Amino acid sequence: MEFDDDLIACAQIVERADPDRFATVMAAKPAARAVLFPIYAFNVEVSRAPWVTSEPMIAEMRLQWWYDALDEVIAGGVVRRHEVVTPLALAVDAEVARLLQQVVEARRRDIEPVPFDDGTEFESYIEATGGALMEAASRALGDRDGRAARGLGFATGLAAYLLAVPELEARGKAPLADGTEAAVAGHAAQGLERLKAARAARRNVPGAARPALWPGWMAAPVLKAAAQAPGRVKDGTLRPSEARQRGRRLWVASTGRW
Repeated sequence: MEFDDDLIACAQIVERADPDRFATVMAAKPAARAVLFPIYAFNVEVSRAPWVTSEPMIAEMRLQWWYDALDEVIAGGVVRRHEVVTPLALAVDAEVARLLQQVVEARRRDIEPVPFDDGTEFESYIEATGGALMEAASRALGDRDGRAARGLGFATGLAAYLLAVPELEARGKAPLADGTEAAVAGHAAQGLERLKAARAARRNVPGAARPALWPGWMAAPVLKAAAQAPGRVKDGTLRPSEARQRGRRLWVASTGRW
C-alpha cells in the first residue's frame, strides 16, 4: 500500500509528537498503519489544542473544530479537506467517530488549570482520553467486542498521565485532585485491575486489531512502579530504561501479550 501525502503527514505528526505510538504502528502491516496513523494524528492535534494558546476561548474553538469535523464523518456526507481529517474519514465509521468525540470532550478539561474535583472526575477523564481512544483504534481495525481495548486503554492512559505529572506541574497545572502517595498508589492499583480485566478479554480481539493494543506495552511496568513506589510519580522516574522499552515493545508486538 502506498501512502499519499495526507497519510505521510499523519505519520510525521505522530513521529514528532508521539514516538511511542509511532514505534508500535511501524511494527504493524501497512494496511493497519493507514488506519492507525490518522487516528493517532487526530489524537495529537486534539491533545495539544488546549496548550497552544493561553486564551481559553481559542482553545475551545480549536476543540470544537475537531468535534464538528467528526460530526461530518458521522453524517457520511462531504467532509472538510484537511491533512488529518481527510484520511481519518476514510479510516473510521460513525461508531468510531463517536468514540473519538469522547476524546475531544474530555480534552476540554485541559483548558483550565484547576484540579479535578475528585477521583471520579479524574477516572472519567482517563476513561475518555485513554479508553475511548484505544477502543476507537481497535474497532477501526475490526474489533467488534472492544472490552480488552477499553480496559487496556484506561490502564495505558493512566500510565501516560502519571508519567506526565512533573511536566503538567511545571506548566502550572494541578494534575491530581489528591497528590498524596496513598492516592497515587490507589490510582495505580485501579489501573492494574483494569489491565487484569482487559487481559481476560484478550482472546476476543481479532488478529487484525491487535496492533491497536500494542501501545499498551507501557501500562504494566509503569503502573506497577507507581503502585509500589508512588513517590516516583512526582520525581519523574517512572519511565523504564530505553533498553527495556525497546525490548518490551518488541515482545508485545511479537507475542500479542501485554
